[in-house]
Amino acid sequence: MNTPRRSARWLGQATLLAAFSLGNVALHAQEMVVSAAASLTNAFQAMGQAFEKTRPGVKVTFNFAASGPLLAQIQQGAPVDVFASADQETMDRAAKAGLLADGSRADFARNTLVLIVPATAVAATTPPQTLADLGSATYRRIATGTPSSVPVGRYTVAAVQDAGLAAALTPKWIYGESVRQVLNYVARGEVDAGFVYRTDALIEKDKTRIALTVPTRTPVSYPIAQVAASKNAAVGKDFVAFVRSDAGQRILDGFGFSKP
Repeated sequence: MNTPRRSARWLGQATLLAAFSLGNVALHAQEMVVSAAASLTNAFQAMGQAFEKTRPGVKVTFNFAASGPLLAQIQQGAPVDVFASADQETMDRAAKAGLLADGSRADFARNTLVLIVPATAVAATTPPQTLADLGSATYRRIATGTPSSVPVGRYTVAAVQDAGLAAALTPKWIYGESVRQVLNYVARGEVDAGFVYRTDALIEKDKTRIALTVPTRTPVSYPIAQVAASKNAAVGKDFVAFVRSDAGQRILDGFGFSKP
């Protein structure tokens, strides 16, 4: 038989458990998932920390990969609130598929395509002066992202085609699943040269050298948008606004990105 004291204790425990459960639900409701291009990893990790300080109780979870696979995940129903791509083409595909919230798309940063070589390689002391130099025997393995899914690969292919080097370089390509994988190939000396973004090269500046800045047909431009199926639309909207704000732009500038 329950005494009044036991009943009061049980009610108190039940109330506490209920409060914890409601708190967990509230916290979960404030968790936001951002899928962002691999080249944004370091900058967006800092961005997320800064944003969370402005929104107590909000937790930003990031999913970093090549833009193509990120889009495929969203198409397959992954619970994503905000999508940031390293190119306009991927975001165009997302828009065409009806995956973006109306009016939420905006450009927020630009980057530059560069050719890098391992810091300890012979090529680092006598780096290529032009893309045509990549046709020499010194460069047997050249890395870039897989063109069908990695934006840096598409920028690279277009630049190589414009330079008339497509046929000469075809046997030399080593493809990475993201721009960061290409960066790692070069930093470890597994390839003789690689095409990455300037911001990536700055991360491994002790292990790689920038040999060339490579002109691109279109600017290396980064768009961001809310995902139409987001369950946290208000928080997602605020995050996009923060990325584009003066505070967000200062963070991006600190990692080598330029304004759109």
